[in-house]
Amino acid sequence: CLVGSEMCIRDRCPEALRLTPLLRTPFEALEARATLRQRFDLASLDGLGLGELPLALRAAGGLVAYLDSTLQGPEPAPGTTTAAQVPLDPPTTWHAGDQLVLDAATRRNLELTKTQLGGSFQGSLLWALDRTHTAMGGRCLRRWLQAPLVERSAILERQGGVSELVAQRALRLAIRRLLRPMGDLERLAGRAGAGSASARDLVALADGLERLPNVATLVTTSQSAPLQALARPWPELDTLAAALRHTLLDTPPLSLTEGGLIHDGVDPTLDHLRNQLDDQDAWLAQQESEERRLSGIATLKLQYHRTFGYFLAVSKAKAAAVPEHWIRRQTLANEERFVTPALRNREGAIQQLKARAAQREYELFCALRAQVGEQAAAIRHAARLVAELDAIASLAEVAATGGYCCPELTDPNGPEARLLHIEAGRHPVVEQLLVEEPFTANSVRLGAAESNATPDLIILTGPNASGKSCYLRQTGLLQLMAQMGSWIPARSARLGIADRIFTRVGAGDDLAAGQSTFMVEMAETANILHHASERSLVLLDEIGRGTATFDGLSIAWAVAEHLAT
Repeated sequence: CLVGSEMCIRDRCPEALRLTPLLRTPFEALEARATLRQRFDLASLDGLGLGELPLALRAAGGLVAYLDSTLQGPEPAPGTTTAAQVPLDPPTTWHAGDQLVLDAATRRNLELTKTQLGGSFQGSLLWALDRTHTAMGGRCLRRWLQAPLVERSAILERQGGVSELVAQRALRLAIRRLLRPMGDLERLAGRAGAGSASARDLVALADGLERLPNVATLVTTSQSAPLQALARPWPELDTLAAALRHTLLDTPPLSLTEGGLIHDGVDPTLDHLRNQLDDQDAWLAQQESEERRLSGIATLKLQYHRTFGYFLAVSKAKAAAVPEHWIRRQTLANEERFVTPALRNREGAIQQLKARAAQREYELFCALRAQVGEQAAAIRHAARLVAELDAIASLAEVAATGGYCCPELTDPNGPEARLLHIEAGRHPVVEQLLVEEPFTANSVRLGAAESNATPDLIILTGPNASGKSCYLRQTGLLQLMAQMGSWIPARSARLGIADRIFTRVGAGDDLAAGQSTFMVEMAETANILHHASERSLVLLDEIGRGTATFDGLSIAWAVAEHLAT
């Protein structure tokens, strides 16, 4: 909600939607331009492609300002006056022709990431394909599924990586074993760059960076571009991982301000403070032995409490026999706690040494975290390559274990550009949900081929529960999977590359907007008729419902005739 706008969007949103009022200033053109130039250290924004997109420029600048105001580090690092910022890549422009266009209705009807009924993850296409081992690989696979490719060369490049891992089972399993314990390098690098990473985050980051050379060794002989991208040295990241290992303990505590983070031998000042603390510990042990000898209480113990400090603890039975110079500190049900003047005087020095040591450890950690933040861009680049490798290995695992085939993609400029031939295709989700019986494979032949007898339009009829909707959605999912670069569940397939997939499935209304079931259906159908091109795949599951028989038949007839011609 932009404060000062003529009509606040808050008035048109549901009451349950949480909105945060924002000033218009960060979204103004001059302010947004200055924000982007300063944030990404640019002299001009022409290289970002935003010169002819003023609204996109304003949106990007406002969003960057919002992120910087809400996701800054908790506090400035020692020796600095400004808080760290979340590391961001420069914005890039995206156009509809760069990827397969899927509108909201198609995403919902094909159940790409969640089911229509219940909105659960199980039963979606992503659930059927996701065998990734890392969080960044799972996000990468989700992006691929939601934005399939339209460039044949890019699809074949990704498909080549999947095919190689399907053929080389040992390599696929080795890669997956290596990636399984790897942390989320993308998020860890972002936290370090923003100054919010903990010591455990940096240890997990070191674990992941140390695996990069092993991954590079595995894919050295690979022939596909996605795998070859990781077959390279990472000297700066190897150095960073070594620094993290040398500096941080393997199991640091959650707190950053109480010490216990840094190895011995890393910093002379810290080592000196720790040596002094060791001397104090030796004095405490000697004091415990001396007080035990003087008091004659063999069960006496010198202990420490965060609130009460150091004290001498004795049982209730021995409390009456303590020396006169002991001072009672606390009474418990089973023991009495005392302090001595010497112990009280020494406690202040010990606490001061601990505070200085903890502060020095925190300063060293912040410097190390800043060093990681300087390499955030390189870490994220490596993480993206690892995520793509994990996603490709996931698709290869599903293809190898599910009996998938590698689809053949036709030339977009050739006579078979509109081809869609699938032999013995199977629904990728339904076949995994069936337990007692196998999925019945079926074929589809659409588009012009060597013979002009192949139709461009199929009118599918049949009784209720005969599998019509499953067949329609299966065709759309297999086309989408092929343009992801994935193998598909079929005996064989030759496919053209679609520019859009449209679906119109089921009945639903939008009463809040004053639209009946029939009006929603007609609006979605009109959208398809206006935007479908010669290279679009259109899947209509019942048209003309909710009206008189001959009216519905007329509508369906007109739609089919328009699409056919």
